[in-house]
Amino acid sequence: MAPNHGRLRVTDWTVIALTLFLAWSGVSPNDRIVWVLEVFWVAIVIVMWAVWLRRKPVTTLTFTVVVIHSVILIVGGIYTYSLVPAGAWVQEWMGRPRNDYDRLGHFMQGFAPALVWREVFIRNAIVVARGWLAVIVVGMCLAFSALFELFEFAIAKLAGEPGVNFLGAQGDVWDAQWDMLFCLVGATLAVMLLWRVQDRQAARG
Repeated sequence: MAPNHGRLRVTDWTVIALTLFLAWSGVSPNDRIVWVLEVFWVAIVIVMWAVWLRRKPVTTLTFTVVVIHSVILIVGGIYTYSLVPAGAWVQEWMGRPRNDYDRLGHFMQGFAPALVWREVFIRNAIVVARGWLAVIVVGMCLAFSALFELFEFAIAKLAGEPGVNFLGAQGDVWDAQWDMLFCLVGATLAVMLLWRVQDRQAARG
């Protein structure tokens, strides 16, 4: 997807719609502190797009997956992950002991960044060997997941009840390990299943 400075493109309108959704989500979230902690990542991406990234080439695949990930984060911010209605419906339907919407969030925490990092690496020829590229990308996603778990731990310790809501463990003592596993699975699947599509799109500009 080559940059075009003369007019607004589909990507620009998509980011505008995402920005409006983000603003609307802050009108009456379930927990204001949790909302801020969940959605500020999306705000950073929007600002980066406005001041820098929109002038850079980006594949349709990576752009689409990042937008989907952003929507998932915003929805989690509106309700808090343990109270997202779609997750509650799946919980009841499958007889699950917990709302697993946060598992989707952590899956995407690996899936989307894996495509972002892979695109950065291939466009800038940072890593040439395909095997090492996959290992480095997945490893970076898993490292961020571990760092994010430490961030959640710190917030839970410092912020009281809102921090616990942000942590979203729902009584599962293995929540951090499950979160990192889902991130690992997401990153691995993104690299394994979509590398050809991403390579073709990146080659077109």
